[in-house]
Amino acid sequence: MKAGKKAVDRCDHKTAYSYFDAALSLLPEDNWESYYDLSLELSFLLASAANSCCLYCEAELILRGIFGRARCFEDQLSGYFLLSQIFQAQGEVVDAYNTCSFVLLQLGESIPDTVAPEASKTMVKDTLAIYDDVYNDDWLERKMEDKNLRTIVKFYGAIVFLAYLCKSRNIAIYFICKAVQLSLRNGACEYTPHSLLQLIGFAMEDEKNAARLYRIARIAMSLLERFDVGGDQISGVFMNFYGRIAWHFEPFQVCGDNLRRGFESGLSSGSNRGGFHCAFHVIKTGIISGEKLASLLKEIDYCLHLLKTYKSELIKNALLISRETVSALIDKGHATSIEAKASNDFKREPLFFHQAFRAYWQGHGVRCHHFFDKCSQLSGQYVQLNPFLLKFYHGLNSLDVLKKKKSHTTKYRQVVRDAISALTNAADNSDWNFTNKLRLLEAEQQSLTRHHLQAIPLYDASITCAKRSGFIHEEGLACEKAGLYCKREKNDQKALEYFIQARKCYEEWGSRMKVEFIQKELDDLYLLC
Repeated sequence: MKAGKKAVDRCDHKTAYSYFDAALSLLPEDNWESYYDLSLELSFLLASAANSCCLYCEAELILRGIFGRARCFEDQLSGYFLLSQIFQAQGEVVDAYNTCSFVLLQLGESIPDTVAPEASKTMVKDTLAIYDDVYNDDWLERKMEDKNLRTIVKFYGAIVFLAYLCKSRNIAIYFICKAVQLSLRNGACEYTPHSLLQLIGFAMEDEKNAARLYRIARIAMSLLERFDVGGDQISGVFMNFYGRIAWHFEPFQVCGDNLRRGFESGLSSGSNRGGFHCAFHVIKTGIISGEKLASLLKEIDYCLHLLKTYKSELIKNALLISRETVSALIDKGHATSIEAKASNDFKREPLFFHQAFRAYWQGHGVRCHHFFDKCSQLSGQYVQLNPFLLKFYHGLNSLDVLKKKKSHTTKYRQVVRDAISALTNAADNSDWNFTNKLRLLEAEQQSLTRHHLQAIPLYDASITCAKRSGFIHEEGLACEKAGLYCKREKNDQKALEYFIQARKCYEEWGSRMKVEFIQKELDDLYLLC
């Protein structure tokens, strides 16, 4: 058993499995009667190693054996938690949810069938108010001593994502507020950082008091060292902080680098679920920040390969949707697409967003607006996406429509105003991530009224900011928009300069589709010049 534990510490789960299996085989036939504690520990270690080796059926069989022989429910708790993770890894979300809800009910907690949107908002507000009350009372120094309460917080943290997937966002918020309130009233524990970050991730969606929420999230991150949170939890913590919170203030690239750390930590520690969730956010952040498309495609294919290796359905649909987007950006999918597609039961919100995003870059304005409208109809909750990115491209597309329409423009103008307002607030928190986007929206708005003295400096500011931040795709987009504006204003020489810079950016990004579009504009201008 000691050798197996050392193998686990080295992340050598296959070797650990063989040692634990050998140790169990050495016990007598009545081992559960004569060596109960040792049998319980060895059986759970063997099931954990089997799970890390993707032997899910065997791991479940071992756990069922534990449930049948354990002397009390407390001795079954670790097994039930592992079983929920095994179900989730295989895409059996409902079974995972039911496992966690069963345990919470046994521990005296209540599981609601429904939670109203207003009730969930009130719970978030009340939970944050409790935080304000206890934070000044040396809350950080208090430790949750009750083992039963720590277990409840642990299972609440696990059921949140499952509830979001198979129940509703509001039920997920109910669970996370319950978990955080337990920590606030009874002291922090090793599961508090994850729970607190889950809460802040939901609260951030309202786009209010972002600075205050970010400070709370940083405090949650500071608890990691105090409780020596292990690698199996790091991936979940990093996913929530860098995937849902930090990008409001920290560069997208920094978030992406740390999400990769979470991905690697999750897989090496045997926490495949958390690792793959980090991988989803790595890809999402890569698309947002304009990483080279060919590298992104390879990264997605590598993750899909790992999912197959680990026999996991986690994030498969999300990766396939992202892959379609990257493939479309490269060459409209002509040479880079694959046969595998996301299943029809994939959540509509990210699907609609990716369809709108692709349509925008391909120049299909009507289709783009159609899918952005569908996104907006889904209660405006962009849990998996960056809401400012959605508003940015929705605003740009509306400006393109306004350039062509002479009537019925009120709706589009409101979209633009909302986008500029949102990006103004976002840029106040992160100049690095959002100022280039704000300046481009403002430039396009000025170009509508042909305010040349205002438009050109704003285009140039957007280009400069995008270049500084390393957003090569948005530098190219700002150059493209500036070039098209100058072309309309009959300033062909200036348009030529912008288009040449745009082509260079798109070549570096790896979008053959956009390079071909810009080359056509250049060919037309060369004839004129």
